[in-house]
Amino acid sequence: MISMKMMKPMIAGTVAVAALAGTAGTASAEPWWKRFYFRAGVARVAPLEQSRELELADVDGAASLAVMNGPIAGSGGAINSATIVAGSLGYRLKALGGRLSLETVLGLPFTVKFSATGTLANESIAPTALGIPTGVEALGPELGEAKAVPPILTAVYQIINTGAVRPYVGAGVSVLIATEAKITNPILSEVSQPDFTIDPAPGFVAQAGVDARLWKSVYARIDVKFIAGMLARAEVRNAQVRTPALPLFDTVEVGTAKMSMWVNPLIVQAGVGFDFTMF
Repeated sequence: MISMKMMKPMIAGTVAVAALAGTAGTASAEPWWKRFYFRAGVARVAPLEQSRELELADVDGAASLAVMNGPIAGSGGAINSATIVAGSLGYRLKALGGRLSLETVLGLPFTVKFSATGTLANESIAPTALGIPTGVEALGPELGEAKAVPPILTAVYQIINTGAVRPYVGAGVSVLIATEAKITNPILSEVSQPDFTIDPAPGFVAQAGVDARLWKSVYARIDVKFIAGMLARAEVRNAQVRTPALPLFDTVEVGTAKMSMWVNPLIVQAGVGFDFTMF
């Protein structure tokens, strides 16, 4: 039978071991900020656009003699590709054994250029008025530009989360936000600067890529994202054009021009970065 005198040192030893174990567990627990990771490099943004026909609305007055409300047959638009400096910031969750992360893309606003295509670029939007030539020339390919910011948030799952090469897949949401939009076409901006607006365009993101360890917690990355369902709606208002061949009218206002375009960009990103576990 164990006496109380014998139990006292045993209890004290147990408490000491438990305290040491608790201290060790606290020391080995990973700080929350070490779950972050960062990759920086360049990204190629290539819109896989498909444009609807340009539509005119609110046409009245002298302009109604040359153009009418409705779509301009064969007209369209396009958006240029861009290469930008971009980074990815992620946070690993404890869920699914640390394989699941939330990730966003960091980058400065970049300039996108809008081009006219089809009959919008190659034919006059108002060639005649009551059968009389107006002298209004074809617009040509240049249309306008804007600053673009496409915030992206995805949930990323590492298919393999050990070893030097770690492939992953992801899905999430994005929205195209355009600011400082302006018309740069010389015919549309000759008389005055029209109002050019672009509505925010949300979309769904599919993602895949691979991280390859270079040294300790330093990784190289190749990442591909496709944003689907991103429909950008743009309007040009208060556009006036000169009609040099019409003696009675120096300029006419052509009403409101509306265009919808599926942007659906493909984003290919390459970079190098680190996990915060290295600190």
